[in-house]
Amino acid sequence: MKRPVFPYRVLFLLVVGIGAIFVVRTLLAATGDPPRLNDLFTAIVLVGSLVVLFRSHRSLQRLDWAMGMGLGGVVGLTMLPATLFTPYPFWGVINDNLGQSVVRGVGTALAALGGLAIMRGGGPVAISGANGLWGKSGRSIALGLAVGAPLAVLNLFALQLTGGQSVRWQNPLAALLDALQPALVEEVVYRFAFWGLLWLVLRKSQPAQAPWLAGLLALLVHNFTHFDDLFVQNPLLALGMGLVMGLLWGLPPTLLALRRDLESAVAFHWMQDATRFLAGF
Repeated sequence: MKRPVFPYRVLFLLVVGIGAIFVVRTLLAATGDPPRLNDLFTAIVLVGSLVVLFRSHRSLQRLDWAMGMGLGGVVGLTMLPATLFTPYPFWGVINDNLGQSVVRGVGTALAALGGLAIMRGGGPVAISGANGLWGKSGRSIALGLAVGAPLAVLNLFALQLTGGQSVRWQNPLAALLDALQPALVEEVVYRFAFWGLLWLVLRKSQPAQAPWLAGLLALLVHNFTHFDDLFVQNPLLALGMGLVMGLLWGLPPTLLALRRDLESAVAFHWMQDATRFLAGF
């Protein structure tokens, strides 16, 4: 069998395309006010999820639909009373809690259903609860919390060091509920749907490496989308901080999602944000 001249062509084009989004957005931000990186990639994920659903919705089971709608419902309902979590205006337009509730809830449901459709086609990340494995789902949540706890404490020290701010204890219930927003939305969008979409692109050209290559790309994109302003001010510092964050706080949930399931990654992420919200960061 004749081997392709450049077996990594698809991966190369994918990396170039993703890199171009970062570069063009950063150049535009130097003189204007383009959409934030997270909004851009979220839109890409939602469009990709719609395409996947259109082509593969028949593969979804009843529990999948319930899971996707349930995740979207939890996100939407917990966004309404949120006080400690204040997301950036979506595409610079939607800012109030009601609008954010609708956008984030619908977006999470769509991304979850797209990811579940990919999961049913052999995707790299699973939701144990969608397979009826509730015991495994519970153990995964416990594992994610246990792995996340020491890094959550480390994150507090890092925030105090970089921000010059001391701990200011906040309402515990608000911290616990508001932490569901970044934990559920970001993990579903990036660690489930986006990872799955990247896997779909890579699986034919790199069948053996596609799961971890797609996961690595999703990890890097997710981390670097946190540095919109810093990319404009100091691109090298943004790259350095993104790589450090990826190693300490991006790699653990990626490995948990790949080796275990999405629930463990969500629990890890929730622990980081619940701790920082509780401490006033």
